[in-house]
Amino acid sequence: MRVLIIGAGTGGLCLAHGLKKAGVEVALFERDRTPRSMLIGFRVGISPDGSKALQSCLPPDVFAEFVRTTARPAVRINMRTEKYGELLVGEIPQAKDPAHRENSVSRIAMRTALLNGLDDVVRFDKTFTHFSRNDDGSVTAFFDDGTSETGDVLVGADGAQSKVRRQYLPHAKIVDTGITSIAAKLPLTPENAKLLPPQADGGVTLLYGPKGAFVIIHVMRFDGKGVEDDYIMWGYAASHDKFPDLKGLSQEQLRQVVLDMTPKFHPNLRKLFALADPKTLFPIKVRTSEPLEPWEPSNVTMIGDSIHLMTPGRGIGANTALRDAELLCRKLTEAHHGKDVVQAISEYEREMIEYGFEAVLASREQMDGNGAIHKPVIGRIVLAFMRTFLRVTNAVPALKRKMMAQDAARRDHVSSAHEVVHTG
Repeated sequence: MRVLIIGAGTGGLCLAHGLKKAGVEVALFERDRTPRSMLIGFRVGISPDGSKALQSCLPPDVFAEFVRTTARPAVRINMRTEKYGELLVGEIPQAKDPAHRENSVSRIAMRTALLNGLDDVVRFDKTFTHFSRNDDGSVTAFFDDGTSETGDVLVGADGAQSKVRRQYLPHAKIVDTGITSIAAKLPLTPENAKLLPPQADGGVTLLYGPKGAFVIIHVMRFDGKGVEDDYIMWGYAASHDKFPDLKGLSQEQLRQVVLDMTPKFHPNLRKLFALADPKTLFPIKVRTSEPLEPWEPSNVTMIGDSIHLMTPGRGIGANTALRDAELLCRKLTEAHHGKDVVQAISEYEREMIEYGFEAVLASREQMDGNGAIHKPVIGRIVLAFMRTFLRVTNAVPALKRKMMAQDAARRDHVSSAHEVVHTG
């Protein structure tokens, strides 16, 4: 069996490793000209779900390199107001085994680590245009340089703008959530560290401000591993109507937009905004998939954002893609050993559709520009209620334990009999 994968993102690379390790012939095609081209975003949180999928699919030496390139894991969730007032601080359980813990990694470092051992598999500067099915049951992928490749299975791992999805499931919709975000990073110096909210160093920090404004802060410490210099990442988000027109603005002007929108935020937070490296600033209009009904399976399928794009609201997009990769790898390996390939893909899609779109809806709840919290009057009431709820939860140990346990359960699934057998 020969598998063609379109897209060398996190899920596509994980799947390619798993198939190669299982003895399946695989070829992966990426439109970027080089491994470091066109990468935006700075930090990826890899949950226990994602870490287990990586360990399952990657050769031991590649998984070890992934672990080496990770930053210190987040040990707490740190929820505060825009003025740094404490709402809820909870500890994140830490497993000693890297395959069962939260891992924090730079997006570029992760891609570099996952490319190890795939020189004979990955082909850069290959822009996919369309596919065709052949009379013998095979499928051919075509590229804009005039070349084509034929295999037994085609996997779309080509992200939010997936051309595989557009051709295969033209009715699948990607919709605007009504949320705009501007993100950036700055060096983690002793001076800059003093500007962070309390307990931000070592945690995932979420700040809830008025009018639905939301800030996330990550502190990335690599402990001298030579991966990257330590840095602070921040992201500011609000509903579209709160922003001016961002079209054509320079990166310095984007930074000023955030400062203009946050005049009453904590002065240290505003200094973090002001100190952002202009080269790293970028805006995003947050989009998401709409759930789909199951479709007739074939030898074409998809993983990750290409089929279930979700907001960053729960931090599970990359992890769901990795979960897809592990599951599809397992099913295609079964086909490699004799199972009907369409049956194998059908089993993958049945499971993926259920958990994938459940994650889409859960993530949408966290980032919806039409939500009440973004409205002029009721938004203040909703924000006050949310803050009160978090403060009460923070003050009652039993409630806080329950909340943290529920969050951990969402990020650490035992999703199959295969995993149950191997984990006890």
